[in-house]
Amino acid sequence: MSPRRNRISSSRSNSAAEVPSQSGPFGSSLRRTESYAGEEWVVQTVPGTPGRYYRCPGCDQEIPPGIGHVVAWPGHGAGVDDRRHWHRACWSARERRGADIQRGRGAPRY
Repeated sequence: MSPRRNRISSSRSNSAAEVPSQSGPFGSSLRRTESYAGEEWVVQTVPGTPGRYYRCPGCDQEIPPGIGHVVAWPGHGAGVDDRRHWHRACWSARERRGADIQRGRGAPRY
């Protein structure tokens, strides 16, 4: 019995069909549709963006640069301004959270 080989066959070419699509605004991240608050939302998991801070609408805390998170926007043709960046856990718990989150006195207002 000969040993197993884990090499890719040289007859296989690297065509564009084998490479993940980079067409979305966040590269090749997975995009799906989920329901939230009676609407259909487009949801995409993204790796952290260097140099950008986002405010999670679920917990009202910042998402620091380089931290993977979820981007969600209404599926009815909403624009870039309607995208919201959520912590993954906050998006998963969105139905269990209340809408009246209060900021602390020292929290920034954005």
